Amino acid sequence: MIDRLNITEEIDWTTVGLYLLLVVFGWMNIFASSYNEQFTSIFNIRQNYGDQLLWILVSMVMIVVLFAVDHRFFHYFAYVIYGFSILLLLSVLAFGVTINNSQSWIRIFGFGFQPSEFVKIATALAIARYLSGYNIKLWTWKSMGIVILLIGLPVGLIALQPDWGTALVFSCFILLMYREGMPGWILALTLFVTMLFLMTMLISGTSVIIVLIIIAIAGFGLISRKLKYALVAAAVIGITFYIMHKLFPVMHFEPNNYYELIAALVLSSLIFLVVSAIKKIKNVLILLLLLYGFIGFTYSVDYVFHEILKPHQQTRVNILLGKETDIRDVGYNLNQSKIAIGSGGFFGKGYLQGTQTKLDFVPEQSTDFIFCTVGEEWGFFGSALAIILYLGLLIRIVYIAERQRSQFARIYGYGVASILFFHFAINIAMTIGLFPVIGIPLPYFSYGGSSMLAFTLLLFVLVRLDSVRKKYIK
Repeated sequence: MIDRLNITEEIDWTTVGLYLLLVVFGWMNIFASSYNEQFTSIFNIRQNYGDQLLWILVSMVMIVVLFAVDHRFFHYFAYVIYGFSILLLLSVLAFGVTINNSQSWIRIFGFGFQPSEFVKIATALAIARYLSGYNIKLWTWKSMGIVILLIGLPVGLIALQPDWGTALVFSCFILLMYREGMPGWILALTLFVTMLFLMTMLISGTSVIIVLIIIAIAGFGLISRKLKYALVAAAVIGITFYIMHKLFPVMHFEPNNYYELIAALVLSSLIFLVVSAIKKIKNVLILLLLLYGFIGFTYSVDYVFHEILKPHQQTRVNILLGKETDIRDVGYNLNQSKIAIGSGGFFGKGYLQGTQTKLDFVPEQSTDFIFCTVGEEWGFFGSALAIILYLGLLIRIVYIAERQRSQFARIYGYGVASILFFHFAINIAMTIGLFPVIGIPLPYFSYGGSSMLAFTLLLFVLVRLDSVRKKYIK
């Protein structure tokens, strides 16, 4: 039975208002980025702004449909929705259309849509359904494994398209998992691995290993609670390395030659294990396993970067890290985006007055680089306003999630916040050169029917669940 709503009291109109402001502001900038004096009608669906307006209207209709559906539907059919989304991803691999070197689209009756945008909603629902189950605790290995499987399956299928940008979005669910009880050391480990990746990209592999060894020695001192053990460990590694260097002079110490260092480390590790057994120092084996795991990670980063990433993707990463300069080829988009944003000044050049926008200097300006239109025509003031609106929406979503009496609704709310935050932060970081260009849209701003509809459904499923929160007993 469909539950009846008191629309004026039970719908969170603050969230609805923030959504409408973002949608209208976004559409105005799509109009500006695609504006042509020969085509001035906003209903011209041959232009991006006309097509986007059509999808905004479709999204409004879908909001009404969501509120006509019983709120329990999303809980009961979460796994069914997830399974259907996986089938859609499989169908993309079999029958999909290739656009921009990625087989991510399906065409039905002349309309194209991108299933990966909707899979985010399905995954958030599936995670919420599982974690809200009876006696489920996220800090157990079984629960962690199931959640990782729910996330990893769509990530693997999306990576096969290949669409690495969208696949990377699913990493945002670590924020949801942390809120629901995931041990803090996992989040800390994730941040450390990210830092290790950047170190591996910026300095030589040997230098990274030396840094890891220093960290391990410090950890050895903390575990043993005696500074002298850490100093002895450092001396053992140093002496072992010196002896091996003298015994095997044919092995030269070079920035990318790990052999002497690894051999000395292996021999030293055996000595550490013997000493720890005699002195009864615990957790040394775990420390060594982590050390060798991180060293293996440095090798894998080099392999993935040179063997899996495409040349243009490698160039984008190198440009971001300052290892290459390329303003004419791969780095052209980013360079023009920076010029457009910087030229806007404080109050911008004025609506429809952006020269970078009008002359099409920035490719993909209505999609991935829509924020540079905001920067050029609305300036710092308009950019700050857009960011404030996003932050306001994110804060409101977290507030809504925390006030839920249903665990399912609360977990899904944090899934919504995680997805929107990732898109918002990464897209803007891309346009100003703080993150590699990976091609993910800015919610409610970027041109695209799939993204507009998907982000609308993502948000208003939460609004629908929130509208019945008072019916649940605390």
